[in-house]
Amino acid sequence: MSTGIARAAIYLRVSLDSTGEQLAVRRQREDCRKIATDRGWTVVGEYVDNSVSASGKKARKDYDRMVEAYKADEFEALVCWDLDRLTRNPRQLEDWIEAAQDRGLLLVTANGEADLSTDAGRLFARIKASVARAEIERKGARQRRAALQRAEHGRPPIGVRLTGYTVAGALVEHEATVVREMFERFHAGESLHSIAAAFNEAGIATRNGRRWNPSTIRSILVNPRYCGRAVYCGAANGHQGGWESIVDETLWDLVNARLADPRRRKQVGTHRKHLGAGLYLCDVCGLPVRSHGGGGVLRYRCPEGHLIRSAAPIDEAVLRVLRGVLARREFAGLLAVPESGEARKIADEVKRLRGRLVQTEADYDNDVIDGLRYKTKTEKLKADLEKAERAQARLLAGSGAASPVLSAPDPVAAFDKAALGTQREILGLLMEVRLLPALRGRKGFDPDTVKIEPREQR
Repeated sequence: MSTGIARAAIYLRVSLDSTGEQLAVRRQREDCRKIATDRGWTVVGEYVDNSVSASGKKARKDYDRMVEAYKADEFEALVCWDLDRLTRNPRQLEDWIEAAQDRGLLLVTANGEADLSTDAGRLFARIKASVARAEIERKGARQRRAALQRAEHGRPPIGVRLTGYTVAGALVEHEATVVREMFERFHAGESLHSIAAAFNEAGIATRNGRRWNPSTIRSILVNPRYCGRAVYCGAANGHQGGWESIVDETLWDLVNARLADPRRRKQVGTHRKHLGAGLYLCDVCGLPVRSHGGGGVLRYRCPEGHLIRSAAPIDEAVLRVLRGVLARREFAGLLAVPESGEARKIADEVKRLRGRLVQTEADYDNDVIDGLRYKTKTEKLKADLEKAERAQARLLAGSGAASPVLSAPDPVAAFDKAALGTQREILGLLMEVRLLPALRGRKGFDPDTVKIEPREQR
C-alpha cells in the first residue's frame, strides 16, 4: 500500500542493552524496514539510540539529529517500533503533534498508525505517552522505596559497584588494599594530588582500568560505606551495613574531618613536601618552622624570623635518632587502638579550633580585631590545634598509616620505604624537635642546636 509519501526516517531505541549486542535494536529495525517496504517508501535516514532512556532526562544524540533532519524537511514519515520508543515525555510528544499539524507528518508504528493530524490520533498518542510516563514515575517510586528498605536493613545499594566490593557487598581484596592505602596516605598528610600521582606511577589502575585523579580519590574517601555505614541518597542513614568494612570508623571520621577543614576549601595547602616543615619547632617562640627554598638550597625558617637553618643536616640528624628509636622498638604503647568515642571527641575539638582560626582571619579582614589581637589569638589557636592534632594522631596510630611500619618485623626498613606523609606521622608520634638559631661565626653543623625529645607514650 502506498500513500504517495516517498521519504521516511526510522527511529530505533532500547532503554538498556546489558550485553551490548544490540539484539533488540536489530529486531526493531527488521519490523520497521518491513513497514517502509510494504508502503513503498524510501528510507532516507536511520537514527539509533541504544541503551538510552526516553524519559527526557538524558540527551539522545540520534533523536536530536532526527529532530533537526525533520526541521530541514528531509523526511515526511517517521517509523518506529512503538510510540514509547520515540518518547515517554509528553512535552516531546507535543512537539511532534505540532509538527504533524503544521506539515502533515505521518507517524507509523509496528502497532499501527498514529495519525497526528486528527484529533483521534492525537488523543491516542497522548494517552500512550501519559501511560508510559506514569509507569516511569511508578517505577521510580518503587526503586526509591526499595533503596530505602535496603539501606534500613544495612544492605548495599543496587547499581554500579563500589571499588573494593562486588555488587553484592563482598570484598574484592586487591581493590580493598588500594582503598586502605588511600585512607592511610591521606590521613598521614599526603594530598589528593600526590596520592593519585603515586598510584599512577606505580601502575595501579582504577577498577575501570583508568588513571587516578584527585576527584576520584576524594569520592572514595567521603563514602561512608567504606567504614561499614549504610547509605541512602549518598549520606549515612544511621544504620550499620551488613558488609565487611575496609577502614575503621575512627580513620574515616578523621580523614573526613580533614577534608572538611575550611582552610583546605580556601586552598591553604596542608600537604607538606619536606620532613620537618610544620613539625620542627622554633626553640625561641615555639612556632612550627616553614620550608624555604631560596637560592636552590632548602632551609627551615621561623615565621617570626628567629632562625633560618639549612634543612639537610638537620633532617639527617633527626632521622639518625629516629631510626635508633625504631630499631629499639620503644613505641609499643602507641599501637593500642582507642575507642572511637574518644577519637571523635578530639576530632570535634580539631574541627572547632580550625573553625575558630578561619573566623579569626575573617574578623581581622573585616577590621573587627586589630593586628596585635589577631597575632596573639592565632598563635594560641595554632598551638592548641597542634596539640589536638598530635593527640588525634596518637589515638589513631594503631590503625593509621604508622601502624604497618611500627609493627613491621624490621621497622627501620619499613620506615625507609614509607611515603613522606607516613614518615612525618611517625616522627610526630615519637619525638619533638626544636631548632635553635645557629651560633654566629661557627662554621658547619652543630648537633647541639637541634633538641630532640621523645614524646611521652600512653
